[in-house]
Amino acid sequence: MSGRFVVVGGDAAGLSAAAKARREDPDREVVVLERGEWVSYGACGVPYYVRGEIAELEDLLVSSPGKLVGKYGIDLRRRHEVVDVDPEGRTVTVDGEDGRYELQYGDLLIATGGRGAELDVPGSDLNGVFTVRNLEDGRALREYLTPGKAHRSGVETPATDRFHEHLNEVESVAVVGANKIGLELVEAFDARGLDVHVVDDGSHIFEKGPLTLPPFGEAAAGVVEEHLREHGITLHLDATVERFVGENGELTAVETDRERVPAEAVLIEEGVQPNVELAADAGIELGRTGAIATDEYGRTSESHVYAAGDCAEKHHLLLDEPVHLPLGLAANRAGRAVGTTVTGTPTPVGPVVGTVVMKIYDFEVACTGVLDPETAREAGYDPRVETITSVSRAHYYPGGSRIVVEMSADRDDGRLLAAGLVGKEGCAHRINAVATALHTGLTVDEVEDLDFGYSPPFGPVWDPVLTAAKVLTDDLD
Repeated sequence: MSGRFVVVGGDAAGLSAAAKARREDPDREVVVLERGEWVSYGACGVPYYVRGEIAELEDLLVSSPGKLVGKYGIDLRRRHEVVDVDPEGRTVTVDGEDGRYELQYGDLLIATGGRGAELDVPGSDLNGVFTVRNLEDGRALREYLTPGKAHRSGVETPATDRFHEHLNEVESVAVVGANKIGLELVEAFDARGLDVHVVDDGSHIFEKGPLTLPPFGEAAAGVVEEHLREHGITLHLDATVERFVGENGELTAVETDRERVPAEAVLIEEGVQPNVELAADAGIELGRTGAIATDEYGRTSESHVYAAGDCAEKHHLLLDEPVHLPLGLAANRAGRAVGTTVTGTPTPVGPVVGTVVMKIYDFEVACTGVLDPETAREAGYDPRVETITSVSRAHYYPGGSRIVVEMSADRDDGRLLAAGLVGKEGCAHRINAVATALHTGLTVDEVEDLDFGYSPPFGPVWDPVLTAAKVLTDDLD
């Protein structure tokens, strides 16, 4: 409750913690150290920026640096990189614009985020090979796709060689890894008139899941695969990337164990690698997932050092174990909780159940919980999965479409374990009801008895979620 509160990282978790700490204790000094230029931004909007729906990178900013300093009184230091943490002396070493210095802290939050996982195969250093995790990644990708018409942001950031050396027209792009950001970017690439290929070593998309868990089932995967093919996307499944092929330093193809896929650009979407090097070098313990291990309050193995966001583990309610779950809401919530804790009111960061929503063309794809039977069995459950097809509106009301619902429950006690929904409307928000049921530990027959609202423009009398619960309850009985 005393001494300077220092935050390493100026995005979701870090700034949520900083702002909350200032509100709870206006007299406490709060310093945020960010090694880059960008702070407080919505990285989930990058696919729509690459497509062109979002005109400027600045449109993705949640809060301006001026507001963070003026309204909240945060000492925000951009272009200041923390290079060392000394938990015993409670200091951080910082490389700033005016040189290196040490800064004392009372409490420290490590919110260094994550980066796109790369493939360790030949050719990974070719021009045209990208991962996308932040705004600079998004800008580099968009500029690469429009040579000679490079978009220049109003924010001064260092240019890289890839902005200038690429002169050829991009006609074909490959997405390696059929996961969340990759599939959202498929639509962006298609909208730019590119020939789009999706390469994945699973037998279905979503097989590895957009997280470290496999949350979607085959029913959802099959519907989305059909939808992608209808839009002219070429799927290369059961295909392992062996190398990236190029000429004169420029990417020309992706070579798999099955075939060679022509591509002048490739996006690798193989998950998120937590940025833990700073913590590891300081002797702070990492968890089994490779992210920073924390307790229920976000505290690390060092009592005055906390971790939150994509660099830290979260506790999964159903699995009852740590997971690495790089999602925005979990990062914001954890940061806010840490900001409350360090100002004197211990506040748990809260568990997660793995709720994911994404847009793929005009489809809404949503899931929550542990839908994969193998993962559920490893956690001690005896899962039973049922799949139903329903409609998004009453059958007689115009404009409705089908919704596929896959739902899982434990055979022993009927506890709801998961659900996945796919359809053109009504999936993204329905999944929140399922997530609520998971957080409260409802059984599937209790879900069946929930008093959902009904009106023909919004759904049938028996909502698709209730219908799935009813079918699953009958099956368990």
